[in-house]
Amino acid sequence: MSGTQEFERVLDGSDKNVASFESQDVSLLKRAQHFLHSTPAAVPLIVLILSIIIFGVAIGGRFFSSYTLTLILQQIAVVGILGAAQTLIILTAGIDLSIGVVMVISAVIMGNFAVTYGMPTGIAILVGLITGGACGFFNGFLVAVMRLPPFIVTLGSWNIIMATNFIYSANETIRDTDVDEKAPLLHLFALNFRIGSAILTLGVIAMVLLVAVLWYILNHTAWGRHVYAVGDDPEAAKLSGIQTRKVLLSVYTIAGVIAAFAAWVSIGRNGSISPSSAVTDFNLQAITATVIGGISLFGGRGSILGTLFGAMLVGVMSMGLNMLGADPQWKVMLTGWLIIAAVAIDQWIRKVSV
Repeated sequence: MSGTQEFERVLDGSDKNVASFESQDVSLLKRAQHFLHSTPAAVPLIVLILSIIIFGVAIGGRFFSSYTLTLILQQIAVVGILGAAQTLIILTAGIDLSIGVVMVISAVIMGNFAVTYGMPTGIAILVGLITGGACGFFNGFLVAVMRLPPFIVTLGSWNIIMATNFIYSANETIRDTDVDEKAPLLHLFALNFRIGSAILTLGVIAMVLLVAVLWYILNHTAWGRHVYAVGDDPEAAKLSGIQTRKVLLSVYTIAGVIAAFAAWVSIGRNGSISPSSAVTDFNLQAITATVIGGISLFGGRGSILGTLFGAMLVGVMSMGLNMLGADPQWKVMLTGWLIIAAVAIDQWIRKVSV
């Protein structure tokens, strides 16, 4: 059939304008809201940079020295690794109050197997990692299969693991010299090297590499997308074919293994292995780094890079206030305000219309 048909002639005269959304009327505040919604790690990074500038101006060149800045990284290495484990769990809209004592009991087991029982250090480390993974699997089973609230489950396991730690170890500290003599591999992450005046330990390198690997996994693998989906809306994730139970089990188990890895790093950092360090607020420090880092407590939103920035921010505040000779309670107060501000900003960002 040749020639133009009647309906084609009608279409030729019709309006060909395409509907579009104008952005000229969008306010600067709204643009900022959209930017922060798409880049959750931006807030802690901006606050971190501002904090470094403020303390640098107040203290002077000493604070900006590479030695001071790398010392901050050394101090936050353990908390940064624990924060990475906590991030995985919070992304699923859960929380793990036992992550700190999992780290401590893993360190105690590594030390006892290597030093007290005389087993090869590699085997001792492997047993410690398996212990951490088993603790995480226990939490994950109760949350994913038994459908118990994560807060209650991990509060209970915190008490169980804490008591087990003291009963097993008889609260006996393994000395630094004994570790050096019988299991020097446990001090691996204490090794350091210089880059100019900067001193970096293998513990710092391990923290950065771990965060980088987890960032890639969370952003570029199916498992990572499933973690975000389960945290955002578990029912919708289940209807879309995601095996939510397996995702939760894997997340809690991996978090336990990472906590055990933090134990190995902490042995290098502290030298000795003390069961009584279980009373230290490692849980609170990890949660603080995660929340300040922009990870939403409601799940499904945030970047693990933000957790690293959050841990660095707490480290910068602690170092800056110490160098200024301020009362340590100022650090506690500022941390509290940062946590409240982080949650408030998260609520504001979540209201963005996309």
